[in-house]
Amino acid sequence: MNAIEFILAGMLAAATPFLLAALGELVVERAGVLNLGVEGLMAFGAALAFIIVYHGGGHLLGFVVAGLGSAILSLAFAVIALGFRANQVATGLAIGILGQGLSALFGKTYESLTVKGIPKLALPWLSDIPIVGGLFIQDAVVWLSLAATLAIWAMFAYSKIGLIVRAVGENPKAAHAIGYRVIAVRFAAVAFGGAMAGFAGAYASVVYTPLWADGMIAGRGWIAIALVVFGTWMTGRIFLGACLFGAVSLISLAAQATGLNVPSQLLASLPYLVTIIVLGIISADRRLLKLNGVASLGEPFER
Repeated sequence: MNAIEFILAGMLAAATPFLLAALGELVVERAGVLNLGVEGLMAFGAALAFIIVYHGGGHLLGFVVAGLGSAILSLAFAVIALGFRANQVATGLAIGILGQGLSALFGKTYESLTVKGIPKLALPWLSDIPIVGGLFIQDAVVWLSLAATLAIWAMFAYSKIGLIVRAVGENPKAAHAIGYRVIAVRFAAVAFGGAMAGFAGAYASVVYTPLWADGMIAGRGWIAIALVVFGTWMTGRIFLGACLFGAVSLISLAAQATGLNVPSQLLASLPYLVTIIVLGIISADRRLLKLNGVASLGEPFER
């Protein structure tokens, strides 16, 4: 397997933690809420899933517990930021730090331990295509994340629920005036975003790299938040951005395999360098941000 085949085969799996967390944050921000605690929510979900799977609970139960745990932690953010109208940036950062602290506490006794991953599923015929065939050999969570991407795109494009979420994010006073419960919708969006972050963390700890190490999320939550801006709040672009960052994260491994004499620290920093560069380019286009942005993002709602 050459470097290109290696990157293509692993790109979707590497992109999945970014994608799941970014899809959840997309729904949260479309509802007009800015939750910067994604990193901590992912770390908390990763710890819960690993503990469950390590003690024989199975991967499905691990994902369920991770999703519920991170959703509950995100609701603490919602109570403070939406219920008491505290600053969303400060509250999100505090919840993120809390999630990272809880993951370190719960995972302390499991340091460097491993669990069994899940098998990969190949699509007939497509997986036999030269060079790109590896794209069609993925585990079940990857396929489900692709389905979730399509479902969220369809929700915002065609469903009444998506229209309500967008209305609450764009003009909450108008949405309230026609009878929609703005705070309830935002609470539900925050809980959904927390659950998706928990799933992303669970995938990172029990599927993608099935071992526990403190700090294993390693900035993926921040990149997921950046992906929402990178994708200008559009589902398809967020998916493409996740694939890009997934591929970039594999370049260091591919470079080491080919024997390139490049410092590993530089290669490991590539995803973050790409994040900074892309955000700079996107932010320079004010027209694009204004066209696709959320008008009431981060603003508290008062009846």
